[in-house]
Amino acid sequence: MRIGLLGTGPWARAAYAPALAGHTGLDFAGVWGRRPEAATALAEQYGVEAYDEVDALLADVDAVAVALPPSVQAGMAVRAARAGRHLLLDKPLAVEVAEARAVAEAAERAQVASVVFFTARFQKEPDAWIGEQSAVAGWFTARAQWLGSVFTSDSPFAASPWRREKGALWDVGPHALSVLLPVLGDVRQVLAAAYGPSDTVHLVLDHATGASSTLTLSLTAPPSAAGADVELRGEAGVSVLPGSSEGAVPALTRAADALVTAARTGRPHACDASFGLRVTEILAAAQARLTGSQSPAD
Repeated sequence: MRIGLLGTGPWARAAYAPALAGHTGLDFAGVWGRRPEAATALAEQYGVEAYDEVDALLADVDAVAVALPPSVQAGMAVRAARAGRHLLLDKPLAVEVAEARAVAEAAERAQVASVVFFTARFQKEPDAWIGEQSAVAGWFTARAQWLGSVFTSDSPFAASPWRREKGALWDVGPHALSVLLPVLGDVRQVLAAAYGPSDTVHLVLDHATGASSTLTLSLTAPPSAAGADVELRGEAGVSVLPGSSEGAVPALTRAADALVTAARTGRPHACDASFGLRVTEILAAAQARLTGSQSPAD
């Protein structure tokens, strides 16, 4: 499968480009970016072509990987799907429900495969734990903390305009939901949402299984307090999400594996664009709670 990369920012350089270049089942064909000079530099690093026009890249590939801000990603994903190209996308799928729905509908209409890269869902230990816990009945409640220090450290993502505007809810909220939904079921309602310090957000969710969960999300935690943990409590006792022994590139390589498999078999992956849409709907409901205009999760 020939695949092109849309995007040249820190995440494209640190994760997407090395994962695509090192994948034995993919032919990394080229790069397009909103800044041509950055696209040229990244393409030269991997010995691939730099494209000036998106349509020219789409004409040369079977699939695209998108490492762009979510509001830009959505439009590019629709464009690629309409061209019949499979989609390796990043979270959040979009920051507007209508945009996320347009991606999911375009992929469905074109019958192209899609995978949204929720990191924990493609790391060995967390993914195995999620699968094990989803087969266990009787979970009563869950607590999830996803605390980043993007804005309190020298993170390369601190200058990201969309993260500055949308904060932790939209950046790390998708990670927490990607772990909780397969275990506790869909969110029936966002029961409560409140701000903590800076961009920190606290949520209370009601799940389809009858369980409830509480989430604390932040990009402004002190570096010494940063980290992610999820704890489940129920009839089976207590279970804690294990850490991962690997970084983003191996996980993204597995996400690319999933895309190749979905394209070959025609069977949707659990983290496809439709799942990305559902995550966007829940985040939008939480955002509405935060701004005082209540909107149901469904």
